[in-house]
Amino acid sequence: MVNTFSPAYQWPARQEPLPAAPTPFRYAEPPGIGLVRLKFRLLAAVSTEWAFRAAWRLFCTPQRLPRKKWEDAALATARAFRVPFEGGELAAYEWNPQGRRTVLLVHGWEHRAAFWGVFADGLLRAGFRVVAFDGPAHGDSPGRLTTLPEFGRATQAVVDYMGEVWAVVGHSFGAATTAGLPVQFNRAADGTLPRLVLMSAPGSTPAVAQRFADLLQLPAAVVQRMGRFIREQTGRDAESFSLTQAAAKVPAARVLLLHDCQDESVPFSEAQDIARSWPGIEFQSTTGLGHNKIMRDQGVIQAVAQFLA
Repeated sequence: MVNTFSPAYQWPARQEPLPAAPTPFRYAEPPGIGLVRLKFRLLAAVSTEWAFRAAWRLFCTPQRLPRKKWEDAALATARAFRVPFEGGELAAYEWNPQGRRTVLLVHGWEHRAAFWGVFADGLLRAGFRVVAFDGPAHGDSPGRLTTLPEFGRATQAVVDYMGEVWAVVGHSFGAATTAGLPVQFNRAADGTLPRLVLMSAPGSTPAVAQRFADLLQLPAAVVQRMGRFIREQTGRDAESFSLTQAAAKVPAARVLLLHDCQDESVPFSEAQDIARSWPGIEFQSTTGLGHNKIMRDQGVIQAVAQFLA
């Protein structure tokens, strides 16, 4: 389908209703899910704690997908470097080091820096210096499990290593990481990030956990135990990491929110919730690009490059 942008929406200055998603949200079930559900049903019958531990491990373990040829081509034009992080090093990449302004790209769950190849190329042609990295337990960075706070600390490490950043583009989990914690930018200056782009972003952290729980058909007691564990580990409720709570915490001069009406991973309604909760955010919807193709669509890339200018 051809990508079509709706007009940008300003909140609360504009009063028009947000565009509605044309089709109901459906979470695609992976093959073999029946056996996984049976495992957790048996575990929960024996011990809520055992079921919680197994569920949390699964929740925090990304798959390392095989690298595709187009990814190798994208990285072949980049300068690879490493960023020290918590006893190890993150894999990072830089394109166009002489670019006039620096844009950091933060990938989503089970993605990696190479997934930004087409997007990075569009920003290079617009004259930007582009940096991307593999998050913990992703790509060529170490680790087997990771969490939102750890991913955020990794993003902070890359930002501190780079110095001044003009803009950040975060996709999905990367958007939640950047704005939900939030990451601190340009500490040597006034702390303001000139441009922030959130793509395919989940609006509610508890909703993400609930989708995971619904997929596995976890009992409510296990879901509640996950919530308590997050509070114990971070000192914060899961809801405090939600992007619907982020507006007052993110010192960004301008923020652009992009979401596809037919996103198969994050419901479009969550983008609407973010837009309603974030005064001044610029909201653009697409149709037919889903959760990932939005990263490779030339119309989207051009719109982001213009926003970053």
